Amino acid sequence: MALTKQRHNNADFFIADVFDGTPLKNDIASMESPFFTLSKKPDLRTIEYRNGNVEIDINPHFKLGLPTIFDKDLLLYCCSILMSEVNLGRTPPQTFYISSHDFFIATNRMTNGQSYELFKKALDRLAGCYIKTNVMTNKTLMVDGFSLLKYSFIDSLKVKNRSIKVKISLCDWFYNSIVGREILSMNRDYFRLGKPLERRLYEIARKHCGNQKAWSIALEKLFEKSGSRDRLAKFKAALKVIIEDNDIPDYRYSLDAKDKVTVFRTNTIEDDAQARPELNLHDRAFNVMSQLRKDTRSKAKKLHEESCTDWNMQEIAVQFVQHMEKKGTPETLDGAFLGFLKKKIKTYKKDTVVC
Repeated sequence: MALTKQRHNNADFFIADVFDGTPLKNDIASMESPFFTLSKKPDLRTIEYRNGNVEIDINPHFKLGLPTIFDKDLLLYCCSILMSEVNLGRTPPQTFYISSHDFFIATNRMTNGQSYELFKKALDRLAGCYIKTNVMTNKTLMVDGFSLLKYSFIDSLKVKNRSIKVKISLCDWFYNSIVGREILSMNRDYFRLGKPLERRLYEIARKHCGNQKAWSIALEKLFEKSGSRDRLAKFKAALKVIIEDNDIPDYRYSLDAKDKVTVFRTNTIEDDAQARPELNLHDRAFNVMSQLRKDTRSKAKKLHEESCTDWNMQEIAVQFVQHMEKKGTPETLDGAFLGFLKKKIKTYKKDTVVC
């Protein structure tokens, strides 16, 4: 089974009031231990995971079940956008707003009605689970149980009867891992992995192998760490198929006759401190947009939201930079961008828009 196709080429995150090419981020705590089910069907069991001193108990949403590893995409998205604030030396907000459309683009999902319904169920599972664990984040132990997030839709902002803006409040446990920089960068092709086990194996490889040449673990131990609910024999068979497919980005798994699993690094993971390659068009868009005044970015966001379009703001930034590079640098960057956006809104024609 090959990787799913790249649905949105060169799609970067539109973060808060700036355009950013922030790398995909994942928190170390949930990479280390199985907090998410690998089942695509409602998993109504209670997770009771014990590994040495680590204790994790998760009660599912009463109807929709445990949060899935695909639901985790939303946490990765939130982690990534908040880490942009941390990297700028600012304390990120624990409560913030996201666009459902931008989330779909960033995580390589379709932007249709079905994706929107799956998005709502993911929010319910993440908000509806109840977790108790002694896994600390940022050296802090959560004594009380918690849900991963709280959310509410902004009903005044709708396109085709779908809410396009969501208010997210992250739990202290997950938020602490972000402000404590307990995160790792990940390959964007992670979102193209269609098998839940492939995603979990990538997480394990990224956490434990990292930039080492190789890392080994016993098959049975890997089985426990994965959180798979299959029998060990079935897990082994699935692992062999994944090894043959070899679709996991940056890493390659192998299994020997003694059931020792070895992970080999195939690509060096770029750290945040490493120099970036020569700027491409999206990087140039970020650099230009970051020069805008904060009030200009706020006005641009408001214009975009009130236009009730399904545009990707990242692409608008790219179009502006292309226009500017063709026509020359304007005298006033802020005024030129707002004028460009207003002109696009004025000339944009859509058959049906419901706000």
